[in-house]
Amino acid sequence: MVAEQLVGRGITDPRVLEAMSLAPRHLFIDREQVDYAYDDRPLPIGFGQTISQPYMVARATELAVPEASDVALEIGVGSGYQTAVLALLCAQVFAVDIVTALVDKARLHLGEAGCQNVTLAASDGSCGWPEHAPYDIIIISAATPQVPVLLLHELRDGGRLVAPVGGFDEQVLTRVRRRGDEFETLRDVPCRYVNLIGRYGVGRDNPQA
Repeated sequence: MVAEQLVGRGITDPRVLEAMSLAPRHLFIDREQVDYAYDDRPLPIGFGQTISQPYMVARATELAVPEASDVALEIGVGSGYQTAVLALLCAQVFAVDIVTALVDKARLHLGEAGCQNVTLAASDGSCGWPEHAPYDIIIISAATPQVPVLLLHELRDGGRLVAPVGGFDEQVLTRVRRRGDEFETLRDVPCRYVNLIGRYGVGRDNPQA
């Protein structure tokens, strides 16, 4: 997976590649799909959600430029796979999902994977998690029509937020870096994620922010 799907498609950060080689993706999917665990494609995890394809997890992580001392927040924990990758690269990871049952499953998966530096919660992640802010890294693992402003203000100065930004059918993986009160935006690769549900996400009807 690492050699063909990641290095072969331009992932170069050695720490990210090592984390992708260590994170056991097969622990984060249903048993009947274990034969597809390391295919470069998303897989359903229930509740209309998916585990992202390895390349998108690697690229989002690489854009976030993780450092060993970083505190990270993931919005949309799903089955916990992106969370596990961040846990291998950062000092502390906080992660939320609006679906309580997915948080419960992710907690089990992360325990099986030996991730001890992760704190989970079931809540509307589009509002962030201000109690533990500021964060060095925020990764939104669901499509949003635009980056929720509340999350930008939970970034530490110099912090990086990575999110798939766009409409229902296609987004662009986007990084926003905070520089004081200014925000630098980099648009990277096209992608397609499930939609961010919540007050400042896509929700069930029209975008609210």
